[in-house]
Amino acid sequence: MKKILYLIVIAISVFGLSVSSALAQNNTTPSSANPKTDYYKAKVTKILNTKADTDPNDPAYDQNIQNVTVTFLDGAEKGNSKDVPYYPKVSGNDQDLKVGETVYVTKVDDGQNVYYTVSERYRFDSMIWLAILFFILVIVIGKYKGFGSLLGLGFSFLVIMKYIVPQILAGKNPLIICLIGAIAIAVVSIYVAHGFNLRTSLAVISTIATIAIALGLDYGVIHWLKLFGSGSEDAVYAQFSSAGVINLRGLLLGGIIIGVLGVLDDITTAQAAVVDELKKANPKSTFKELYSGGISVGKEHIASLINTLVLAYVGASFPLVLLFHDYAQPLTYILNSELVAEEIARALIGGSALVLAVPLTTAFVAYVLTKWNIVSKGSSTHAHHH
Repeated sequence: MKKILYLIVIAISVFGLSVSSALAQNNTTPSSANPKTDYYKAKVTKILNTKADTDPNDPAYDQNIQNVTVTFLDGAEKGNSKDVPYYPKVSGNDQDLKVGETVYVTKVDDGQNVYYTVSERYRFDSMIWLAILFFILVIVIGKYKGFGSLLGLGFSFLVIMKYIVPQILAGKNPLIICLIGAIAIAVVSIYVAHGFNLRTSLAVISTIATIAIALGLDYGVIHWLKLFGSGSEDAVYAQFSSAGVINLRGLLLGGIIIGVLGVLDDITTAQAAVVDELKKANPKSTFKELYSGGISVGKEHIASLINTLVLAYVGASFPLVLLFHDYAQPLTYILNSELVAEEIARALIGGSALVLAVPLTTAFVAYVLTKWNIVSKGSSTHAHHH
C-alpha cells in the first residue's frame, strides 16, 4: 500500500511539472527583434591566414585572427564550403585551429547582412564518451543503487530544464519555482536512488524540513546583506533576454536552494542509514543512544563536508580569486563587493543548512524508530508492540 502511495505522489509530481512546463512554454513568446542565429557543425579544410589583432589603445593586447575554409556537415548548409574568421578567446598559438578539426560555425542574419564565424571547437562527441565512462563506473560499482542514482540525476536535469528554467523565463517568481522544483527533485530522486522504504521516507521528510530551514536562512541573510542578485554579469545579461525582466534577487535566492539540495540528500540519507543500522544492531536502543551514535558519525560528516564546500566554491571561482588578488584593493573592499558577497553568502547559507540537517535528521529518525520501536529489514519494516 505504501509503495502505491509513493508511486501516486511521484506520478502527480511529474504530471504537475509537465503541465506547468507546457504552460510556461505557451506563455513565452520569442522576440522578433533579435537577429536570426543558426548553428552548424563544420570541418576545417584549409587555413587561409593567421594575422595579429592588435589594439592601438592597449599595447599589451595580443590576439590572433584566423581565416579558415570550412565545409558544413549538417543543416541547410550541408556540403557547402565557406571562408570564415575565427577569433581565439585567449592569446597563444595553441588556440589556433588546425586542418581536420571539427568546429561550430555561427550564422547570424540581422535582416541586412549575414555573418559567419567559428564560435566553438566541437567537443560534444568526446563529452558523450566521458559521460558513458562515468555511467559505466557508477553502475559497475554502485549496482542497482548506482543505476537508481543515475535515474534520479536524469529526473533532476529534467525538472531544471523543463520546469524551473521555462517558468523563470515566463516571468514567474524564481524563488517559488526553485522551491517547488527542489522539493520535487528531492522526493523523486531520493526514492529512485535509495528505494521505497521507511529509511528513505524519513530521509525525504528530513530533506524537505531542512529545505524549509534553508529557505528561511536564505531569505533573511540575502535581505540583511542587501544583496540584489546583480553581482555577476550572467545575471545582469539574463535581464536583457527575450523573456523580459527577471527577478534577480529571486534568482539568487532560488539558486542557493538548488545548490543546497545538491549535497543535502547525501546528508539526510546517510544519517538516516546510520541511525537505522544502529537500531537494527541493537533493537532495544533508546532515543539517547541512537542520537548519540548517529551524531558522532554526523560530526565526522560535517568536518569533511565544510572543507569540501569551501574548496568547491574556491575552485569554481578560481579565476575570480586570481583577478581580485591582482588588483591593488583592500581585502575588506573586495569581500564587500556584491559579486564576492553573493558567493560568500551562498557558501555560508548552504553550509549552515547542511550542518543543521545532521542533528535534525538524526533526532527525527531516532525518535520515529524508538517511538514505534521499529526495526527495518531491507525494504520492509516490522513494528514490535509492547
